[in-house]
Amino acid sequence: MLRPATVMRLGHHMADTATHEAHVTSTGLSNVKLGMWLFLGSECLLFGGLISTYMLYRGRVSNGPTPEQIYDIPFTSVSSFVLLMSSLTMVLAVAAAHKKDDRGTNLWLTVTALLGATFVGGQVYEFTAFYNEGLGFTTSLFGSSFYTLTGFHGVHVTVGIIMLIALVAINKRSRVPGSKSETVEMIGLYWHFVDIVWIIIFTLVYLIPV
Repeated sequence: MLRPATVMRLGHHMADTATHEAHVTSTGLSNVKLGMWLFLGSECLLFGGLISTYMLYRGRVSNGPTPEQIYDIPFTSVSSFVLLMSSLTMVLAVAAAHKKDDRGTNLWLTVTALLGATFVGGQVYEFTAFYNEGLGFTTSLFGSSFYTLTGFHGVHVTVGIIMLIALVAINKRSRVPGSKSETVEMIGLYWHFVDIVWIIIFTLVYLIPV
């Protein structure tokens, strides 16, 4: 005959197993991870359309400056390097979360958010400089497609910064729902995605001549 303590342990084990299986799909991924991958897949299609539109219209300059007249490659390269470094700090944040190191997790999440904010600040400065040089959103098809593509990416980075700051605030109060490491990892996936997209945008927009 099983002892009450043994029965309770078996009950907790079965409940934990059932809960774990309920959150795992037939692909072996949790519902959260599967949802994030599906979301990123839809974002790939969206950015694919924006990039294709820019590549089609980048040579359509009827009024205003041309790309080679306004692009500041050294400045944008530094800004891009800052964003890429934020991927490294995001990896460190995920590693700290897996180690249950809340202090390290919050530190690296904050550094990642600061690096992302630096990138967005650089993009705002760049947009302002381009506008002062005569490139407005409606100046030409090139201007419209350029601002739409890079601005849309900037919005994604800004959303990522908000998520990072919110996660740090929630983590400090120990109110992260579900698995804390998985939550950090999901935001990390999103952050790495926007970084990879920027590598593609930077290469096609700034480095490949018209």
